[in-house]
Amino acid sequence: MEGIPQTQSTSSNLKPKWQERFAFFDQHGSPSSATYKAALKAAPFRKRLLIGMNLIAFLFGPIYLFVLGLWKKNLSLLGIIVAITVVIEIFQNVTGIVMPRALDTGLNVMFNVMYGVLTNYAYYLKQTTGKQGWNPFEGMRLI
Repeated sequence: MEGIPQTQSTSSNLKPKWQERFAFFDQHGSPSSATYKAALKAAPFRKRLLIGMNLIAFLFGPIYLFVLGLWKKNLSLLGIIVAITVVIEIFQNVTGIVMPRALDTGLNVMFNVMYGVLTNYAYYLKQTTGKQGWNPFEGMRLI
């Protein structure tokens, strides 16, 4: 399992997994850039998983982002999740349509994947540039 990285600006104080992720972002840019997409596509499967997904964030999303110090982005993500949940509940109560369990499970998995995918680059921005904005999708490609 990944350890909790040190909160330092230099990547030499980080765990090896974080150093590898940071080196990849330094070399290829943000996930929205064309060079990043090409490099990630050319990388072996395990490296693509290491760069593109954070397993601890996938499993323990809100807690892990608070531990990493990404509290603004975490509160934004929690707000998005609560807003989507409220809209679905209002829709169900107004129409009387009950959401199938499979759709509910799918939404929960989607929320976890969102945490897993967004964490690596958000932490990179925090450590290297000091950016700690409220936008959890900063520098990410959405499609």
